Amino acid sequence: MTPKPLYINGRHVASGITHTVNNPWNGARLADVCVADGSQVEEAVATSHTAFQTTRKMAADARAVILENIALLIAERRADFVSTIVAEAGKPVAFAEAETERARLTFRFAAALALSDEGHGIAMDASAPGAGHFGLVKRFPMGVILGITPFNFPLNLVAHKVAPCLATGNTMVLKPALKTPLSSLLLAEVLDAAQVPPGQINVVPFGHDHIPPLLADPRIKMVSFTGSARVGWRMKAQAAKKKVALELGGNAAVVVEPDCDWKAAIPKIASAAFGYAGQSCISVQRILVHKDIHAPFREALAGYINEKISAGDPADKSTVVGPMINADEREKIVGWIKEAEARGARRLTPLRVEGRSLLGPVLLENVPANCSALCEEAFAPLAVLQSYDSFSEALAMVNDSAFGLQAGVFTGDIRKALLAFEELEVGGVMIGQVPTFRVENMPYGGVKESGFGREGVRYAMEEMTEPRCLVINRG
Repeated sequence: MTPKPLYINGRHVASGITHTVNNPWNGARLADVCVADGSQVEEAVATSHTAFQTTRKMAADARAVILENIALLIAERRADFVSTIVAEAGKPVAFAEAETERARLTFRFAAALALSDEGHGIAMDASAPGAGHFGLVKRFPMGVILGITPFNFPLNLVAHKVAPCLATGNTMVLKPALKTPLSSLLLAEVLDAAQVPPGQINVVPFGHDHIPPLLADPRIKMVSFTGSARVGWRMKAQAAKKKVALELGGNAAVVVEPDCDWKAAIPKIASAAFGYAGQSCISVQRILVHKDIHAPFREALAGYINEKISAGDPADKSTVVGPMINADEREKIVGWIKEAEARGARRLTPLRVEGRSLLGPVLLENVPANCSALCEEAFAPLAVLQSYDSFSEALAMVNDSAFGLQAGVFTGDIRKALLAFEELEVGGVMIGQVPTFRVENMPYGGVKESGFGREGVRYAMEEMTEPRCLVINRG
């Protein structure tokens, strides 16, 4: 099996170091991938640094054409991307299809935004000293961005870094997760076919030991990281004066009021909690239900999970819960479940532990406040059901978390919806929707431990550029 090469400076490059990627469902060896050594990481940075002198001057229409071509090529190779995501991430095929389509849309949004002029005038004569002057603000690209992506969305979370980078004329050294690098390397083939300038996007899987020197490298102007809170905040501290964007973890909550059609909300909540084995930063982990409907809601939700949320082979179209990324992660969560039960929690669904890393959907109730299953990020098919007395109490329960990424509220009362928007300490409030909801052109990011800065194509483009002011004395 010939190792999958790195992509540096528009060339597919071999390395003397390799890493084996295995299918998390059945353990099959999918591929060996080349891992960059120190000299190749340096080459990636150097060529991206050099390429920036070209890319920063590219016309907007040229950038837009490249981005449109990438979107078209993703559509043409849709089957390849879907099968790759299913195989390397263990993502159920329906979810892999959705991810591929979302990535296509991400590049299309970026193409449109590349053509928009973000410059704006300044009312210089709003104060006496500014009279007789003309003012203009325009955003400019920064240079080389270090992009680091996680395993769980191996295509679309990469797209959310690469697309705005291309749209703004920046360059990027992209480090995909070693657990799931194949989707990024397949995207590199698409970038090459779309004639992305050599060096603008270098796709280089490499080990964590190379990251600290990059954080100190003056050629790297920004770090865009998606991953765990522990790693992300440590990197931000090490990055010193660099601009940093962090998309980190969460333990998202959804609130269900008795004034809504709560039965209709159950399929959404169950899918959002357990789809793709809950391996999403905005997967529903805490389900808060008003006391007046708690008992019938609990019965209906548990019944729906047992009947409709199927766990098994991710290649099966009916599968909702595929394998967790590896056995170690599963065993950690099984430990959390047992800890909660030992302290009085009640399990409302069977504990299904099968195969290499499969964990069936688990719904708990009566979980003590300081149990890991409630206060930490599970990143697993695990959800906790809680009851509350009043809407204000529910909002306080949502905020009683170290995380603040997104929250969902099901209510038929617009006053409650607006109160939730005002009071919830999160990056996004979804009314009549689960916190797992996201589209590519909305701002996405969190507060507290959940992150710093925003993604979503337009908002990532702002993160990746700096405003520059021009003032002309007309006299």
